[in-house]
Amino acid sequence: QVQLVESGGGLVQAGGSLRLSCVASGGIGYTGMGWFRQAPGKEREFVTYDHWIDGRTYYADSVKGRFTVSRDNAKNTVYLQMNSLKPEDTAVYYCASHRYGNYWHTSSYDAWGQGTQVTVSS
Repeated sequence: QVQLVESGGGLVQAGGSLRLSCVASGGIGYTGMGWFRQAPGKEREFVTYDHWIDGRTYYADSVKGRFTVSRDNAKNTVYLQMNSLKPEDTAVYYCASHRYGNYWHTSSYDAWGQGTQVTVSS
């Protein structure tokens, strides 16, 4: 089973930047990696998806132009560069491995990291 570990979260002022990392190990058969986030009292929402095979990336409208997903195959690591952060970006961010189905649905992912907290102050 694939193991996922996120890191890089923290406290940042509005307008600042953070870079999250997700290291994958011990798994095979997934087609891409996604990032989701969940704020207190809200459902987990799709942020971005990186397709391993063809390199296509997809973003939620709320983060387009501000967030960028990338990967380093040699390190089995996916990165989420977050710029121009807003207080509404505050959430626990999770990476997840995708195997099938719609990439914007949590049900299409079969392994999740423990999450990393991102807090954006105003």
